Amino acid sequence: MTLEAVLAALHVVAILTLVVFLSSEAALCRVEWMNAAVVQRLVRLDLIYGITAVVLLATGVARLYWGTKGFSWYVSQPLFHIKMTLFVLMGLLSIKPTLTFRRWLRQLGATGALPAPDEVRSTRRWVMVQSHILPVVAVVAVFWARGW
Repeated sequence: MTLEAVLAALHVVAILTLVVFLSSEAALCRVEWMNAAVVQRLVRLDLIYGITAVVLLATGVARLYWGTKGFSWYVSQPLFHIKMTLFVLMGLLSIKPTLTFRRWLRQLGATGALPAPDEVRSTRRWVMVQSHILPVVAVVAVFWARGW
């Protein structure tokens, strides 16, 4: 029972950390706030976001194998598959902003140029789509935890 509580707590901490760093990206990725320091910070935030996503996945996998319910229970639940599909979708959607932030940093270092406003707006939309999927994952998890 203690292991289950520890795994669940680590999973929740990873979720909350993911929310913080994704929200930070969304807040900073704005045309009106864009400067050299923001470009550097976006790359750093995105790295932490990616690491947190891996930790979130790892704690989820740990719960699959070492949690009290076990692997067969989890994979037999339809909402588990919906939750995982949404998580994978978020991961796929995060690739474009990650590559874009890194390109902006290289461009900044090479030429000193900041990203074009249209590109900032477009990248922010990608981040915002991810940030709007995340609460849906949470809602699915709540219904799943209550036996749906």
